[in-house]
Amino acid sequence: MTRRSTGAAERRSMFDRALVIQAVRGSFRKLDPRQLLRSPVMLVTEAGAALTTILTVVSIVQARPFSFELQVSLWLWFTVLFANFAEALAEAQGSARAESLRRSRKDLAARRQLADGRTEQVSAATLRKGDAVVVGDGETIPGDGEIVEGTALVDESAITGESAPVVREAGGDRSGVTGGSRVLSGQIKVRITANPGETFLDHMIAMVEGARRQMTPNEIALQILLVGLTVLFVVVVLSVPAMAHYMGVATTVPVLVSLLVCLMPTTIGGLLPAIGIAGMDRLVQRNVIALSGRAVEASGDVDIVVLDKTGTITLGNRMATELLPAPGVSREELIDAALLSSLPDETPEGRSIVVLCKNELGIRGGDIRAPGDAVFIPFSAMTRMSGVDVGMRRIRKGAIDAMEGLVRLLGGYFPEPVKAQVEAVARNGDTPMVVTDGSRVLGVVRLKDVLKQGIKARLAELRHMGIRSVMITGDNPLTAASIAAEAGLDDFIAQAKPDAKLSLIRKYQSDGHLVAMIGDGTNDAPALAQADVAVAMNAGTQAAREAANMIDLDSNPTKLLDIVEVGKEILITRGALTTFSVANDMAKYFAIVPAIFAAAYPELGVLNVMRLSTPASAILAAVVFNALIIPALIPLALRGVRFRARSASAVLRWNLLVYGMGGLLLPFLGIKLLDMFLVALRLV
Repeated sequence: MTRRSTGAAERRSMFDRALVIQAVRGSFRKLDPRQLLRSPVMLVTEAGAALTTILTVVSIVQARPFSFELQVSLWLWFTVLFANFAEALAEAQGSARAESLRRSRKDLAARRQLADGRTEQVSAATLRKGDAVVVGDGETIPGDGEIVEGTALVDESAITGESAPVVREAGGDRSGVTGGSRVLSGQIKVRITANPGETFLDHMIAMVEGARRQMTPNEIALQILLVGLTVLFVVVVLSVPAMAHYMGVATTVPVLVSLLVCLMPTTIGGLLPAIGIAGMDRLVQRNVIALSGRAVEASGDVDIVVLDKTGTITLGNRMATELLPAPGVSREELIDAALLSSLPDETPEGRSIVVLCKNELGIRGGDIRAPGDAVFIPFSAMTRMSGVDVGMRRIRKGAIDAMEGLVRLLGGYFPEPVKAQVEAVARNGDTPMVVTDGSRVLGVVRLKDVLKQGIKARLAELRHMGIRSVMITGDNPLTAASIAAEAGLDDFIAQAKPDAKLSLIRKYQSDGHLVAMIGDGTNDAPALAQADVAVAMNAGTQAAREAANMIDLDSNPTKLLDIVEVGKEILITRGALTTFSVANDMAKYFAIVPAIFAAAYPELGVLNVMRLSTPASAILAAVVFNALIIPALIPLALRGVRFRARSASAVLRWNLLVYGMGGLLLPFLGIKLLDMFLVALRLV
């Protein structure tokens, strides 16, 4: 898929000829009353159009004047069609995007692994959740899954639009792969995590086509308001004939229908579905799959975001850069222990320690193996250490608090000079890893964290929006503080266990905050499930992706700012057009009410501030303007009102000034010009 366009390119794509033709066809299909049930305002407008059309036919048959009825009928049908066109155009954009995604899918072959270790060639369409497949150089990954063995360089451009290949590997938080991406080098075994029809690509296609888009709570509330206003105005208009008869004023059905349509909030009623669909599509343009419309809406109100450090704020691939022996420990002894404990360690940190130790020993290339009796102890989030058992030796490396606890448990003591080394490393923003052999502390390995590109600027923008950023990490407080200062975070929690993220989010929510969480690891899953807006990295683990309500295909944590902006744009656009619609109805009252009653009560002529020519021209001008304003606002509804970081009161003032006053003044000018045009052409 392609990146989000801007400026003229975006406008050209919005009104591309093929999209417009598809939307026009869709506009007529949506005249089906069953489809208009979702938009009661337009359903009532269509009923009015059908009624005036019948009356026009009757007038033609009975050889009575029918010009006014015919024009009212046509413009009422145009009102419904223009509203349908707005929604159909938004859907057409999504359909075009979905079609390009479908073309990226092929009937792929897959090498499925059997229980005895052999592989068989099968169609990717036959793969089921839990199957294991082997993918090698140049082969396409046949389905969404998680790498359980190996490391590979993967080209994800067919899915994410990013041309730069990425490393995906087993055993970490970058083990997730997407069907349709291609292995450039390496061989991996992938466990399939989605059945056909349930993949991320399937979710994306369904979402961009609007097939699964549900109305959000704010949309439902606004729809209820529109229904209430429509019912109210129907009752008002139905009472007009009796009141007009009492006042000695003649009324006709086309005039009453015109009055009803101009009183109802047809502008926002016609554009409301398009606003929601276009907002979801803007998220897809940013390579984010939203599995919940409620989450998209909530993202516009988020005031706290919780981020993991490793893989989210930093690149995650910490590099070993220095070995610091403890007092009384030779450099060679520390190198030997660090190397032994890291040889079987497939994590980026472990591999970087091996590289550093080989450089220290002057070894270029070559294959160093652990002793045959070595037993590797993998890293655990609970113990926060890893290592190797070789004979009677128990070599471990890990975080200082975990290692200090282990040393004391084994009857040893933690030297103060080593604590000073740890603090010095942490003050520089690096991560200290302590190496021990049994109860003896051998020294410290310096691991350097690298901030992800652009993260600091993005966090500054979040702060400008009034959103606090909180980092939560298992690192020691000094390292956490250094990284937090470098990245520009508002707060941090250090030495956190996996359940600390969940507890922190619950605490913020109990205080009345809306919380967004970004994560990629299995230990992030409980917190993601609890957060109001949960964004999982597509490259992350399956547990994280299943717990989230949004998936970032680019695995870029700075994308949160885009998500928040889209959420705010949807809310602001809906509010702006509602304000415009309500204000815009005011001018119509000044056109139609004098036209109906001023003949019998000349005093009401004072309301004809636009000095409209005749009652018929006034009514028809109001109906025409009511129809034309909908297509005029379609670009705004689809692109959205641009978000600018400002307070809620400032947004309200801006809405009232621009869309309130604009909605009040524009119809006066428009209806007056249309009245002059209709009279000049002698259409009334």
